[in-house]
Amino acid sequence: MLDVFFLGTGGIMPTRERNVPAIALRYGGEVLLFDVGEGTIRQMNTAKLSPMRIEKIFITHFHGDHYLGLAALIQTMNLWKRRRPLHIYGPERTIEFVQNFLSSGFFRSGFEVHVHEIGEVRLKFRGYEVWSFEVEHGVPALGYVFKENDRRGKFLPEKLAQYSLRPGPLLGRLEREGVLKINGREVHIEDVTGPRRKGVKVVYSGDTRPAERTALFARNADLLVHDATYLSPADRGEGYHSTVEEACALAERADVKLLALFHRAFRYGYDEYASVASEICRSLGVEFLVPRDFDALTFGPKGRKLWRLVR
Repeated sequence: MLDVFFLGTGGIMPTRERNVPAIALRYGGEVLLFDVGEGTIRQMNTAKLSPMRIEKIFITHFHGDHYLGLAALIQTMNLWKRRRPLHIYGPERTIEFVQNFLSSGFFRSGFEVHVHEIGEVRLKFRGYEVWSFEVEHGVPALGYVFKENDRRGKFLPEKLAQYSLRPGPLLGRLEREGVLKINGREVHIEDVTGPRRKGVKVVYSGDTRPAERTALFARNADLLVHDATYLSPADRGEGYHSTVEEACALAERADVKLLALFHRAFRYGYDEYASVASEICRSLGVEFLVPRDFDALTFGPKGRKLWRLVR
């Protein structure tokens, strides 16, 4: 089961209604944090998400609204006597910026902080991978893919019966090793299971103009969280952001199952923005949502569910 928490959904500056960007993914008891805008620790506390469960932080780029909450988050971990290492990933100059940031003031972390400066890479962890890809924001910037490992298909009773297999040590061994011999016959796990089940795929663009690499990495995603800062090109001007229409068109082209319109500019109220987004995305046949702070999505065996962390 995978939970996606929208801790901060606005862009550029916080407002009374919404905070600046932070998205938490909870998977297998671990929390992964994507961007950490100012006030993220408060958002996590409100959402009852423990910062002590964070193992990895992925920063898209080093504009203040995407990373200025990092020092407060690490200081809180330190106050709570964290001892496990923390891993921080980001684009070019991440090591320089994070080290400078964390060495300011009369504070030093009591645990190890490992900083990883990455380009386009594929990071493998237990049960999932994180892929990074370059986006277009005028400064070194990355988007990220969380991809749960594909799982075996379900055991098929009629197939198990053909090999006289039943729940027990022998079936457990087949699951662990993938193949075994029964009465001289070689049995592969694919022989007794249905089609493989695709793992959940969540893509976060960070701040970017619409880009072909985003469309490539977002292909068939279960969820694409895409920059949709502005309602019109006139509002955007020369900035390196996307409009709602551009985000919806990219999601349609990439055959995304659900689009979350993210990084809404502070000039727009929720109702105005959601109304325009509804017209645009529905005309393109794109399923979408305009998340508020503390909205959450769960991807589980029974499908997808949208819920609120704070009511």
